[in-house]
Amino acid sequence: MSEDFLLPTGMTVAAAARELAAGLHVRAGKARCSHRAYYDTFDGLLHSAGLLAVWEDGQLALIERDSDQTRARLEMEKPNGRLFASDVEPGRLSEALHELIDVRALLPLVEIDLVERPLDVLDSERKTIVRMLLERPTLARRRLAPRVHVVAVRGYEEALRGVSQMLGSELGFPRAEQSLLDEAVIASGGKPGGTSAKIDLAIAKGERSDRAAAAVLRALLDVIEANLDGAVADVDSEFLHDLRVSVRRSRAVQRELRTVFPPERLAHFREELRWLQQITGDARDLDVYVLEFDAMRALVPESLRADLDPVLDALRRRRTRAHRRMSRALRSERTAALFREWSAFLDGIEELPLGDRPDAASPVAVLAGERIRKVYRRMVRMGGSIDSASPSTEYHELRKQGKELRYLLELFGAVLYPESVVKPMIKDLKALQDVLGRNQDREVQVAMLRSLSDEVSAAPGGSAALMAMGVLVERLEADKHAARLAFGERFEAFGSASRRRLVQETFV
Repeated sequence: MSEDFLLPTGMTVAAAARELAAGLHVRAGKARCSHRAYYDTFDGLLHSAGLLAVWEDGQLALIERDSDQTRARLEMEKPNGRLFASDVEPGRLSEALHELIDVRALLPLVEIDLVERPLDVLDSERKTIVRMLLERPTLARRRLAPRVHVVAVRGYEEALRGVSQMLGSELGFPRAEQSLLDEAVIASGGKPGGTSAKIDLAIAKGERSDRAAAAVLRALLDVIEANLDGAVADVDSEFLHDLRVSVRRSRAVQRELRTVFPPERLAHFREELRWLQQITGDARDLDVYVLEFDAMRALVPESLRADLDPVLDALRRRRTRAHRRMSRALRSERTAALFREWSAFLDGIEELPLGDRPDAASPVAVLAGERIRKVYRRMVRMGGSIDSASPSTEYHELRKQGKELRYLLELFGAVLYPESVVKPMIKDLKALQDVLGRNQDREVQVAMLRSLSDEVSAAPGGSAALMAMGVLVERLEADKHAARLAFGERFEAFGSASRRRLVQETFV
């Protein structure tokens, strides 16, 4: 448990030390200088988990923000660029990072120089019950606000509350509104907590449909643009993933709320976003193949797993080529023009004539509810005719409709309708999408492996790799069949009679 206080206006650090010593029974320690480097993912996964990744004194540590407790630490050189969990020596820190950030990279946030003077608050028996640090931080030769960092000794949390009250009420030290890290991030032009790909908009039920659609699409465009540079630079695979999800969501809004847009202009932007999705598709697919290769390799007997190395090598080469092609396209004037024109179009949509936009001024809850009902009914109809022997195209089409419905529920349903209805519906839809996705993924993976046959056969160890590939294809086909068998149970929950009634009653 810890808290931060700022120094009263005009008070020097030396004067603050005297003031604290006069007001509290303290033991002063020797001042020291330190240098700290902080890290987090682009989307602030550690920040949202209440953690800090800090390199100091030759160690990288994972620290709880509220208590200063160290979860794990490791002696290592300071990371000067991106750092993946897999780059960290196996142990507690590596395991914790794998669980927290998965495939995301830790990126440098800020580096702070500190002059610290410790002051231990003592009780009547001269035991330390609270630790204080008088901190004078500097960011790139720029002084930040000096502060008092107050930390409870374990078992003396009540003493911390008393010291904090004295600091604030009696000694006049204002409570810091931001942590030292957040203050430093803001001072360096960054955003505490990173840049999330989640869309969190407050949309009123009676809001005009075109205004609501434009607000959602604007937020999605912001996510696309925020992730563009990271996708081009291939910082980590999630930049491209988040970019593509936002493109798909944008296309879903264009389709489902098309009656709020002028048809001719909409057709142009639909084509351009379709192109953007296409040029990023191969790179993303190959990202997934490489990232999930160990899980796919685990499907074959252990004695054959090493034989699949030439397959992974071939996938990595294809991935490199695909990212180069994608990066050229994302840096092109066509992409830049799309973002400029789409942004300007969204900004001016409410001023456009209503003649060819019949639902532009209608309440968004009415239009979104109508679309949710229609897509849901379509899914129920499609899913009811599917069994384990149905063509893959039917599973794939149902999966596409599922994505459409999920995006409508996440972007509009979650803010316009009762959470008690929307949240369980999204949960059942995700479960259904899992088996549909597993069926589709296995089919695509089999096709991908077969397309690699010639390239793999020509590589060293190619004959053994081809034999292992054959076994892997058999296992993938078997898993696809298992996914189809699981489909019925998942679909029954999603399309039950009670759910159909609830959808009809809720989304009106």
